[in-house]
Amino acid sequence: MAMKSDIEIAQSKQPEHIDEIAKKAGIDPGLIEHYGKYKAKVGAEALAESAGDGKLILVTAISPTPAGEGKTTTTVGLADGMKRIGKNVIVALREPSLGPVFGIKGGAAGGGYAQVIPMEDINLHFTGDMHAIGAANNLLAAMIDNHIYHGNALGIDPRKVTWHRCVDMNDRQLRFIASGLGGAINGVPREDSYDITVASEVMAIMCLADDITDLKKRFADIIVGYTYGGEPVRAGQLGAEGAMTALMKDAIKPNLVQTLEGTPAFVHGGPFANIAHGCNSVIATKAALGLADYCVTEAGFGADLGAEKFLDIKCRFGGLTPSAVVLVATVRALKYQAGVPKEKLSKENLPALEQGIPNLLRHLENLKGVYGLPVVVAINKFAHDTDAEIDLIRARVAALGADVAISEVHAKGGEGGVELAEIVATLCEKPSEFKYCYEEEMGLAEKIEAVAKKIYRADGVSFSAAALKELEKLERLGFSRLPVCIAKTQYSFTDDQAVLGAPSGFTLNVRSVRVSAGAGFVVALTGAIMTMPGLPKTPAAERIDVDGNGVIVGLF
Repeated sequence: MAMKSDIEIAQSKQPEHIDEIAKKAGIDPGLIEHYGKYKAKVGAEALAESAGDGKLILVTAISPTPAGEGKTTTTVGLADGMKRIGKNVIVALREPSLGPVFGIKGGAAGGGYAQVIPMEDINLHFTGDMHAIGAANNLLAAMIDNHIYHGNALGIDPRKVTWHRCVDMNDRQLRFIASGLGGAINGVPREDSYDITVASEVMAIMCLADDITDLKKRFADIIVGYTYGGEPVRAGQLGAEGAMTALMKDAIKPNLVQTLEGTPAFVHGGPFANIAHGCNSVIATKAALGLADYCVTEAGFGADLGAEKFLDIKCRFGGLTPSAVVLVATVRALKYQAGVPKEKLSKENLPALEQGIPNLLRHLENLKGVYGLPVVVAINKFAHDTDAEIDLIRARVAALGADVAISEVHAKGGEGGVELAEIVATLCEKPSEFKYCYEEEMGLAEKIEAVAKKIYRADGVSFSAAALKELEKLERLGFSRLPVCIAKTQYSFTDDQAVLGAPSGFTLNVRSVRVSAGAGFVVALTGAIMTMPGLPKTPAAERIDVDGNGVIVGLF
């Protein structure tokens, strides 16, 4: 009998009322803001009572492949597994973007019997956070062009406007556009572009802000462009920060939902880790740490992207220190790293697995060696994985001083995560020697090189002339102490997505650099990475439908 689809499993479960989930989380139900029976916003008054000191568990993964790794599924299943062994735990996840939901990757609510629910709501409009972020972003864009149209008192050079509009959809047609056409009454003609909402600085700011006051300050600090004289122009000079904050006053509050097994879950914020910093909000993570003994969270894509940015950006800003890291891998994905075609991944192939394992070991070495963190490898098990393949991975991982746990949470929910939960609980009691990949006193180019050499294992970095010029300007403007957020393909340690495995001795190519002054980091764009994805030839949207009773089908 075939296993049910994710949406069939989710729809077969009757969720607990959100008031009961709030009680489990230690939140007074009278202090939550209901979005129906199964979702709620948790405001500052409720969060003020979260004064605990929980342990932070980060879930990351090997380099992603079309074979899938199951990082979010493992995160949810681990939380349910920890609950089963008697731990007080809250899971903290990112919100899905509509881009991959209707594209190719899918949603971000987990899978199988390790999901957060109501999954249809979470994967679609949820509580409207994405729309608020897009509205705040595009309000600022409208105010910039309006200022230029009405006399341009600040002397903004239309050719040097750096603020992009955004939409939460994969739409390659919007990567490069011309706006303000059709005569003087329709605005000032200029070249423009769109980012996907999850890559916008407004998203990054919401995820890194401490509270609504900090949110407004960060909005005011956004650099929207430069004057004819080359001076930066900030959103605060346009008087935009108050209205932007008004649009975001509810979005900044974490969303409370539940897993299929009734474990409390905060789902809040959703930046991609290949083109942004890839972590859920600092507010939600700190709330979970304050309310529970353990917070299980994830960072996007592979550990070279999501985990690096989680550790070097989010932990630095939030004053966070992980107690343990879970590195997710699958036998299938490791064979894919060796070049085995997707249709042949189910067959035992020890030589290919041997060739693919270095990708796993590279991520493991980075987490242990560069960051000094305790790590367990979680093998997301499939039915066709053989004992010989599992034993090979165990042997290679053991040589680096780490444990391996078999995770079967997709098929068994929390029961399939008990072994992993027990190992993680033990790891959390071990001392860590957490350190960053680079120090803030280093220059921006040095920080980019540190990540490239230590994490990616590049020999060096090649900066384009435009990138070098921008780096020099940013150093001159006083941004040298900011962390760096490297935008890079998720499929490879290099900037070429076709290079699999664990390459070394290559050059990372940085084509452009830009500052996100409100978020507090500098973005370096490498290779052919785009901040607006496109839909695949056959998008998932073609399979999604709704019946006459309003029940959604085809959503994973």
